[in-house]
Amino acid sequence: MATMGDRSRRLLGQVGRRAGGGVPRRFRPTRPSAVDQVVLQPEVPPARRAVRPTAAGRVTLRRLPDRSVRAEAGDGVPRWIRKYGLMAWLLIGMVIVVGMIVFATSRIQAVFIAVFIALVVTSVLDPVVTGLARYMPRVLATVLGLLGSFLVVAGLLTYVITSVAGQWQSLAERFGTGINQILTWLETGPLPWHVTQAEITNVINEAVAQATKYIQQNAGDLAGQVLSNAGAVALVFTVLALSLFVTIFFLARGGQMWRWFLNQLPSKNRERVHTAASAGWYTFSGYARGTMIVAFFDGILAFILLSVVGVPLAAPLAVLVFIGAFIPLIGAPLAMIVAAVVALAAEGFVAALIVTVGVALIGQIEGHILEPLVMGKQVSLHPVVVALGVAAGTFLGGLLGAIIAIPLIAVVWAVYSALHQTDPPMEEAPPPVPRRGRAG
Repeated sequence: MATMGDRSRRLLGQVGRRAGGGVPRRFRPTRPSAVDQVVLQPEVPPARRAVRPTAAGRVTLRRLPDRSVRAEAGDGVPRWIRKYGLMAWLLIGMVIVVGMIVFATSRIQAVFIAVFIALVVTSVLDPVVTGLARYMPRVLATVLGLLGSFLVVAGLLTYVITSVAGQWQSLAERFGTGINQILTWLETGPLPWHVTQAEITNVINEAVAQATKYIQQNAGDLAGQVLSNAGAVALVFTVLALSLFVTIFFLARGGQMWRWFLNQLPSKNRERVHTAASAGWYTFSGYARGTMIVAFFDGILAFILLSVVGVPLAAPLAVLVFIGAFIPLIGAPLAMIVAAVVALAAEGFVAALIVTVGVALIGQIEGHILEPLVMGKQVSLHPVVVALGVAAGTFLGGLLGAIIAIPLIAVVWAVYSALHQTDPPMEEAPPPVPRRGRAG
């Protein structure tokens, strides 16, 4: 009986004779197990080619209805709820971050005020120091710039104090005469109601008596408030000293400090952070310098107006107008009211009316000529945004909040505009979409 190996050798011999034209060839026999595995191996069907989905199939997958997508997701939440829910969570997160910043700033308010003053002074003096640094070391230019600014401020204060001291006696007499004229006008004037001088005197005496009684009953509390105010005075000097210290380093080594900060960031984020910070500093410095220039011109115009009308204390009132220019919306009207009251008490109703109209005209010149000319497009905020910002700053931080609200909003908007790429603006509003009526 032939073995499996003999049958395999005969089969291979027949195949070789057919392929070699009848010439027999010798084949070295191999182990039967290996030959058996080759011969008896079952036939493997050819593999199928991978079928690539057609365009129609892809379109069909993309055009699956939302109901099918929700069914695959398994949660049953519509896509628009997910989208707007994510936006709501992002908005809540932004509000939380802003609230934390405001809370942290309120805890270190003195430090924040010192840094803010230092930034304002740096933005105003930086062009002067940079110009002097072309001819001398920057440290020496910083010292000269600070000394020059101190001399200017001291000169203004000296002039105001000497003018008040020189006009005090005549001013008291003119104030007394003006108040008597006002009382006479209230008693015999064309108003539908009249107030006699005796009634006004009784009201004043009652107010003085109530004030005296209050002081006597709350002497201890008032003494504590005086001591706390003394501590507040010490805090003011501390803030001023800290702001001076920071200003010196900002002016002398500001560029090196900023490069050090950028080097602490990842290299891929440095250019983006520098772009945003440059836009913010450009806006802040432009606002500070522009406000300083506009306030200076307002003070000069107010001084000329009050001097021409003959109102006493023209220099202190001009300084008051200068300070009021730093408070948007409310600073100039308050300065106008004070100047008008002084003019009414010293020169009469006509002078007060002239001062009121003149200060209002100065405000129009400031808003329509000086600010667009000096600030340009560095601070382009809508008046509604300015009003809301001043109101919010006043509620959050009082007078300080009203002062710093507008520059902070301007800086935030400048940084956002530098980082955000807007689409091309529309030439006109799109037409209204017609409403489709329901089929009956």
